[in-house]
Amino acid sequence: MSFREDILDRVRAGLHRGATRTTMGREEMFAALSRRSHGPQPAMDCDPHALLKRFRLKSEALSSTVDSVARQADVPATVARYLTMMNLPKSAVAWPSLAGLDWAAAGLAVEGRGASDADLVGITGCFCAVAETGTLMLCSAPDTPATVSLLPETHIAIVRASRILPYMEDAFALARKELGSLPRAVNFISGPSRTGDIEQTIVLGAHGPYRVHLVIVED
Repeated sequence: MSFREDILDRVRAGLHRGATRTTMGREEMFAALSRRSHGPQPAMDCDPHALLKRFRLKSEALSSTVDSVARQADVPATVARYLTMMNLPKSAVAWPSLAGLDWAAAGLAVEGRGASDADLVGITGCFCAVAETGTLMLCSAPDTPATVSLLPETHIAIVRASRILPYMEDAFALARKELGSLPRAVNFISGPSRTGDIEQTIVLGAHGPYRVHLVIVED
């Protein structure tokens, strides 16, 4: 018996729950989850162009900056312009899944790997985005390590317009449909990290990136 099962058995014994009641409780839980319904949602125009516009406005209201490109192949040049404008290094780490883009042609040195505390710029994609709140949903995997969006001071995220969904519930539904089960880590990012703990003054970069720059691919 594993330590986990030993602990759970002791908990069940303390609660006077035998195997039969445990099975019944699990069945009741799954039945309740299958009957789940959405709570109140704000009215929203779900036309793709309207979703893109709302997502951009919500993102900018959260202190993100936003660029748009027609094709993913245009992303490296756009990222290079942003880094030049912000006087940031021309080197970065990126999700390994994005390493195939022609970063070198844009004058960038980009490594496809997880980030360390010495990396200043991290480039990621996102699983999807939520127009309701201007939020990115990132799902961890070997080719999409969570550190790239969390450790560098500057986070640049590539967002496909076709993956902008109306509501948060839609993001979870898409994850269940495409991934089956949730990965080890799911991160929701709504603008730069911030805190208002000291005298209710908002400070950016408190627990993560100071800057979040979005590049929306409209293809």
